[in-house]
Amino acid sequence: MEQEDQRKIIHLDMDAFYASVEQRDNPELRGRPVAVGGSRQRGVVAAASYEARQFGVRSAMASSVALRRCPELVFVKPRFEVYKAVSQQIRAIFAEYTPLIEPLSLDEAYLDVTTNLKNIASATRIAQQIRAEIKAQTQLTASAGVSYNKFLAKLASDHQKPDGLFVIKPEEGLKFVEALAVGQFHGIGKVTAAKMNQLGIFTGLDLRQQTEAFLRQHFGKAGGYYYAIARAEDHRPVVADRLRKSVGSETTFEQDLTLPEELTTGLQPCVEDVWAYCEKAGILGRTVTVKVKYADFQQITRSRSYLGPITSKAIIEQTSNELVSALMPLAKGVRLLGVSLSNLDTNEPPAAGRQLALPF
Repeated sequence: MEQEDQRKIIHLDMDAFYASVEQRDNPELRGRPVAVGGSRQRGVVAAASYEARQFGVRSAMASSVALRRCPELVFVKPRFEVYKAVSQQIRAIFAEYTPLIEPLSLDEAYLDVTTNLKNIASATRIAQQIRAEIKAQTQLTASAGVSYNKFLAKLASDHQKPDGLFVIKPEEGLKFVEALAVGQFHGIGKVTAAKMNQLGIFTGLDLRQQTEAFLRQHFGKAGGYYYAIARAEDHRPVVADRLRKSVGSETTFEQDLTLPEELTTGLQPCVEDVWAYCEKAGILGRTVTVKVKYADFQQITRSRSYLGPITSKAIIEQTSNELVSALMPLAKGVRLLGVSLSNLDTNEPPAAGRQLALPF
């Protein structure tokens, strides 16, 4: 535990990333409620500005619902190539401080700065400098959490959004966790939180009072994780350039999807994330898998493999859409969609002329 406490972890999370980029590039959108995504009746919100969030508009929400909540909502078509370019800028800033960068998506990453390239002793100071550089170079804001493990750093970055910096010191971790509602824990979703509430577990303190055997009995293997985080413990290292067996991304929707057009729109961010990682890592794969979780939590997967490596995002997108289309008509709503690429070949050279993006 002593070695764990000595880690200095930063979690960086861009604020309303897609929407903020659009507001930056179009002054007419600044200060207005903006949604990135499809404005059609059957469209889905990919991202929402903070002005839109004040009306209850959230990512993965049906566009029709978003418009009912905020009639003044302005829809903007996604420009994923622009978002990737900004991600490359920000990743380059990270790399000035540490090679231990673990990207989670286009707009967030963990950094281990215990030992860093600038020999700065304070992780808080590093986070301040990174946020300032991001603002200077991109005119965008990022929130940062600083702590001694990944779980707490993630909680900290969410604590003072947007444009915030929050630090949880080793002596503060246990107290911080025990005061939180279990639904605020990273890794505990709404369904699990509701189940915990039924068992009389409402706060981190309540969770810490349970035995590991009790938590494993009710939550399976995840019970061990819940037992640890209730004690502010997380031994996972920040790992850069991990050897992967697959690359995947998934989205849980606030409103169940029921129409073919909604599923197609819902798949797009997943496809973008998967292809962005493949470009960054210089890897190709041969098998596309779509994951579908229905409203009743039944989960299925459908896959298609190719003889050779998949060399374009368009193939992943088309294959994903075809796999989902084969499930029509839907007998029940869909609450989660995921796309993954497997049978990876890290030795396969990128297709000729293809630029490698560096999303984080």
